[in-house]
Amino acid sequence: MSGSEQYSLEILDHLSDVSAADWNALLGVDAGPFLRYEFLSALEETGCVGDNTGWQVVHLVLIQANRLVGAMPLYLKRHSYGEFVFDWSWAQAYEQQGLNYYPKVLCAIPFTPVQGSRILCRSDSSATEIQKVLIAGLKSLLTDNDLSSAHILFPMPDEADHLKEQGFLLRDSVQFHWHNQDFQNFEQFLSVLTMKRRKNIRREREQVAKEAITFRHVPGKDSSDLDWEFFFECYQNTYLEHHSSPYLSESFFKLWVKQMPENLHLILAERNGIAIAASLLVVDQQSSKAYGRYWGALERIPCLHFETAYYQAIEYCIKEGIQIFEGGAQGEHKMARGFLPTTLQSAHFIKDPRFAKAIGHFLDREHQGIGAYVDELAEHSPLKSTKVVP
Repeated sequence: MSGSEQYSLEILDHLSDVSAADWNALLGVDAGPFLRYEFLSALEETGCVGDNTGWQVVHLVLIQANRLVGAMPLYLKRHSYGEFVFDWSWAQAYEQQGLNYYPKVLCAIPFTPVQGSRILCRSDSSATEIQKVLIAGLKSLLTDNDLSSAHILFPMPDEADHLKEQGFLLRDSVQFHWHNQDFQNFEQFLSVLTMKRRKNIRREREQVAKEAITFRHVPGKDSSDLDWEFFFECYQNTYLEHHSSPYLSESFFKLWVKQMPENLHLILAERNGIAIAASLLVVDQQSSKAYGRYWGALERIPCLHFETAYYQAIEYCIKEGIQIFEGGAQGEHKMARGFLPTTLQSAHFIKDPRFAKAIGHFLDREHQGIGAYVDELAEHSPLKSTKVVP
């Protein structure tokens, strides 16, 4: 598939078809750890995406003078699992009309609801031109392969604006993030909360302390295979309790920490020296962010989840001077623990104009509903002041 005389567009069915250095050269300072070659290739190498997963790798790349200058992390999806932006009703509407919604094209980080660049380009190339060629190539992919739609999840705001100009429909979603206010310790963080929230958090922490549970923080570079085997047991158990199967494998986590040790941080809960629960933080010192990704426990202990996945993580962020802790998708309960709602967007191109119009009307109504929902959440802010942290 070719673009202009200057550029050629290609589809990669394996990220290993390009080098780590060439791919990572496309990443800006705000790219974050999940767009790195090491993360995306680990998903492919360990079979978490690819054959028989419903995540067929079709990365769209742009070549100029035999050099990689642009890319979009792209997957051909045969379902909507692992996306955190739910379009099952759209698929059902297609099916009711005797049409196929799947496969669809997805530009996203698999299983990871984190905002970041989605239209990647080298800093020494023309970003505007590369965006234009890649988006045109994405639309051509739909036409050439008779696909229903293209979806770009959690792009940066400027990318979302550009995609809207290119005919994409924007969709809102709400996450909950914790913001550091240069706190010196956990008590100082508690001091900015309302009395009700302070008392609740202290009570929850006391419940865990009464169980004689201690916590061990393990930076990725200091972690062992045994640490990751235990973490995976906890991670897998979370899915089993919900009668589901985990998206990621033990071999993936072991490869991930081998390739990106500086970005991973384990928090292990122990009682009498025996580990009983674990959570994982993904840390990006460059952007001063931490991402709470996975949690699990082998015993049911009241409030252990909040302590292991939230309070220990907040203490870590305060100690390390990390400014934002993203608690992940969904979960109004996070507000009671000091997190604030944040609105992110995704972009959707629906090829059939009839469905595009109907989905556009749906998204307009949904946008109004989410706006009202965020306003309502603001009335229950955990902070003493209603001032919104930028």
